[in-house]
Amino acid sequence: MTDSGSLSLAGQLLLALPGIGDPRFAQAVIALCIHSPDGAMGIGIGRIVPQLGLHTLLGQLDIEIGEAPDAPIYHGGPVEPQRGFVLHSVEWQGEDTLVVSSDLAVTTTLDVLRAIADGVGPDRWLVALGYAGWGDGQLDEELGRHGWFTVAARDELLFETPVYERWPRSFAAAGIDVRLLAPTSGHA
Repeated sequence: MTDSGSLSLAGQLLLALPGIGDPRFAQAVIALCIHSPDGAMGIGIGRIVPQLGLHTLLGQLDIEIGEAPDAPIYHGGPVEPQRGFVLHSVEWQGEDTLVVSSDLAVTTTLDVLRAIADGVGPDRWLVALGYAGWGDGQLDEELGRHGWFTVAARDELLFETPVYERWPRSFAAAGIDVRLLAPTSGHA
C-alpha cells in the first residue's frame, strides 16, 4: 500500500489505451517496478531497439558472450535511454536487485549480464535500455483520466509472448478485445 491508502501497482503491466495522446506511448506495455506517492518507474517491454541485440551490447560492455543468446534489447522508455535494466525472475538476485513482486525483479548492475553470459543468471529475463518515470502522484492522476489500463504481469506475458503481441494479449488476459477500445473516454 502507498501512504495515500491506494494499492501499489508495482508488479503490474501498465497498458496504453488508444488515444493516450503521447506518441511515445502508443500501444505501450510497461512493467511497473516502483509505484508510490513519491512517483513511479517502469520498464517498457512492448518495443525492441532496432538492430541491437544482446551480443552487440555485451561486446560494447567488454563482457564475453559465453552462453548468452542473442536476445533483442527492449526500448524501456524515454528516460535515460543509455541506462540498462534487466527484468527477470526472482530466483537470481544480485547486490542491487530490486524485488518487485513474488515473480519479478529488476537489476541495473552488470553482474546480472555477466551471470547470463556465464549461464548462471536468472531463468527468465529481458534486457531494456531506458525507463518510463512519473513524479509525485503523476501516474495516479493519469490513471484517473483516459490513457492507461493495468493488468497482472504474468510470466507468459513478460517472457513468452512475442513483442508485437504483448499489447493485445495483455488486454486479452483481462478479457478485453482491443478492437473494441475507443480512443476517448465517455462521461456520465
